[in-house]
Amino acid sequence: MTTTPRPTGTHGPAHTAGVSGRVCAVLVALATFLVLAFVIAPRPWAASMSDGGFGDQRKLVDRLSDAFVDYWDSGDRDISPDLKKVMDYWLQYHVAKAVVAALLLLVLIALGVHLWKSLLRADGLGAGSRAALASAGGVVTALALFSLAAVMANIQGATAPLSSLLSMLPIRTPHGELAAVLDQVGQHLADYPSAGGRTPAAVEVMVGDFSRYHAVMAVAATTVAVVLIGLSVASWRKSARTAASDRRTRRVFRWFGLLSALLSLAVAVVAVANTATTADPAPALLGFFRGGW
Repeated sequence: MTTTPRPTGTHGPAHTAGVSGRVCAVLVALATFLVLAFVIAPRPWAASMSDGGFGDQRKLVDRLSDAFVDYWDSGDRDISPDLKKVMDYWLQYHVAKAVVAALLLLVLIALGVHLWKSLLRADGLGAGSRAALASAGGVVTALALFSLAAVMANIQGATAPLSSLLSMLPIRTPHGELAAVLDQVGQHLADYPSAGGRTPAAVEVMVGDFSRYHAVMAVAATTVAVVLIGLSVASWRKSARTAASDRRTRRVFRWFGLLSALLSLAVAVVAVANTATTADPAPALLGFFRGGW
């Protein structure tokens, strides 16, 4: 009895599964590393790229509070040296987070595509394995959305570090000079812009920066909404072009189409809200200084 030798170039299911497993393992390892880097790396990076770091959150808040009071008391438009040091640190902090979050997003997209393609090719797998692939794909998709939000938020923070830093001020529990300064800022914002030439330069700087802060998010959210709409349309078209007998593929594309459409609506709401604040930032800034955030 003779046997036909197997060609050396043939790749069977075991080989394909091995390659798939190795790709997933590498992507998961990269994603884990980037998550740790997102948490650990920004502070030392910011400290090395600016005039100095801040040991912990409490020290950052204290330095910011003192610098903000000094800037207000100076009456100048130009940012005071102490406040500029804190802003430079905060800028580099957000740059580091934005870069790491963007890399993490790319890795998660690659991992998600790999998992969903594996699910579509999982004809030889049992129901339990297919359910595990679908669950993993759903988790990775959710993590990718969180990474996208992190990219947007940190680009916003890096573009307008002053407004981003304002959220670090102890607005609800101020004390000493800071409490008096915050009260004065609120009074001037309540009259803005009717006070005309009596408006302190610092208030004008904060209002302008706050407008830019929301303009960045409006642009980012609009861009993401357009991309999501495009993905939704592409997914529904692919579903329509898929053979009726391939129900799993049609179901996956329809799921992505519906998810993209719903997300585009949510992001569009964010874009509209930030556009409105960009056009008239003073009321929103006043609400913040009165503890509305």
